[in-house]
Amino acid sequence: MFEHIADAIKAPDFVRLRENLYVARFETMKVYSTLVAVERLLQAGVVKRGDTLIDSSSGIYAYALALACHKFGMRCHIIASKTVDVTLKLQLQLLGAEVEQVAPSATLKMDQSLRVARIQAIRAANPKVHWMQQYHDDIHYAGYAPIADQIEALLGVERLSIVGGVGSGCSTGGIARALRHSNNEVELIGVQPFGSVTFGCAHIEDPGIIIAGIGTGIPFRNVQHALYDQIHWIGFNYGLAGAIALLRRHAIFAGLSSGCCYLVAAREAALRPERTVLFIAPDTGHRYVSEVFSRHAEALDMDTLEPTLVESPQALALPWSVMAWNRRAAVESSLTESE
Repeated sequence: MFEHIADAIKAPDFVRLRENLYVARFETMKVYSTLVAVERLLQAGVVKRGDTLIDSSSGIYAYALALACHKFGMRCHIIASKTVDVTLKLQLQLLGAEVEQVAPSATLKMDQSLRVARIQAIRAANPKVHWMQQYHDDIHYAGYAPIADQIEALLGVERLSIVGGVGSGCSTGGIARALRHSNNEVELIGVQPFGSVTFGCAHIEDPGIIIAGIGTGIPFRNVQHALYDQIHWIGFNYGLAGAIALLRRHAIFAGLSSGCCYLVAAREAALRPERTVLFIAPDTGHRYVSEVFSRHAEALDMDTLEPTLVESPQALALPWSVMAWNRRAAVESSLTESE
């Protein structure tokens, strides 16, 4: 028996899709880390019940923070991107969150810069508001160790590859870091949208920036580049193909980033049958109904899609590129835009 719905929905469902391909499918992934982060802040006296927690989000984190605030008796303020649809926005508001949505932007950088600027303006007017900084505070890594424990118990850690969106770095990075306590050879394959600066792709923009949740137009301090073995950059049309195929073939209704990860993971599983490949599906497909699933007739055949293999970010090209990252350090050290 759970005391709050957040505790009930935080755990993923693990599904075997074929011989060596698995998915960890979440209703909303970031609930784990957000509950742990808020609880630790309360225990440390950094915040108290009734205080306001604020952050920027393209969707998943907004819902997780609203649930955590509801559970712990906190106020919640979300600065949302255009990808927060009316269904999610209404849920957030009914959970007690104040939601501000920035104007639609042509690029990832513009969208996220606007959101950060709005947070800074609010904090300047009210310093008591606590900025959760999902993009910068390492406290968000801690909540993913229990997921890693579940993965290890189900699949082991030998010849294991994890595929997932990079985003703030905490989810895939946190899972891989925990698994590597048991076996440092666990492979981490990150997925990015074009236009994300995190792994050096600021120079190529994709019109389909609704994949913003797995990438960033401004530097994120939370991303530990040296955790990643491979990076894939996926364009909107290819992500759509993956999301449609995931639903048609396996009856899994998941978001656009899940489609990107399925595309990558299916290729890895086919190329390397000796490995166990698990990809992360961080949310359901509900907020992508109009912009992705209603366009199913346009979906490309996923089995015909192949990436361009590149050796440097300068060689990246739409619609799909892959690079061996080999656990190297960051390509970008400047954080001035996001501070």
